[in-house]
Amino acid sequence: MKPAFWARRAHKWIGLVIGVQALLWMLSGVYMTVVPLDVIHGDHLAHVHGEPLPPQAARIDTDALVARHPQLQSFRLKHVLDREVYEVRRGDETFLVDADSGERLPPLDRDGAAALARSLYQGDGEVERVEWITRAPSEVKTRPVPMWAVHFTDRGKSTLYLSPDSAELLARRHSLWRWFDFLWMFHIMDYENRTDVNNTLLRVAAVTGLGFALSGIWLLFYSFGKRRQA
Repeated sequence: MKPAFWARRAHKWIGLVIGVQALLWMLSGVYMTVVPLDVIHGDHLAHVHGEPLPPQAARIDTDALVARHPQLQSFRLKHVLDREVYEVRRGDETFLVDADSGERLPPLDRDGAAALARSLYQGDGEVERVEWITRAPSEVKTRPVPMWAVHFTDRGKSTLYLSPDSAELLARRHSLWRWFDFLWMFHIMDYENRTDVNNTLLRVAAVTGLGFALSGIWLLFYSFGKRRQA
């Protein structure tokens, strides 16, 4: 049989195999280019206060802070619910300290998490429920547990994830992000962790796609060659 026959057969069957995945690549790629990345990240959902705090004489002296909490590794001053606190790191431990008295503060409770989420939230919904998380769901699987998940009633089903120890905003999640994550899974063909962009399945699909393109090029040259002979 002529080489063109095998090229035509290969092109047909490879196209059948790779066509669905190629469509998924294009659909997911369109979504990723149409929806701005800052929207995906949820920057519009919550505002984190990042402005520097002015000096105040009432704050505890840093030497006194170190003396009161020995073996601390680092600390930083920040606002939590209109209150100045120090975020202190000591080994694997993170906790908050009142900036005036130096007294260690308890972790955020349910009411504190709801109040903090409301102060950060920029949407038009209300708090629907507050959930205590000890096993991170897939959408925040890289974030440390335990954490608070504060769910809102807006159209995007927004959720703010908060650390009870540091009162940090760990993640913003909403419908557009969840769609992005779902399509990203198909885009990189990592159906388990959705993070590995160099997995075996993706390599196989890429090589198969290359074979499809090369067989198509061969058929293109073959077709033009036959026209010239005619």
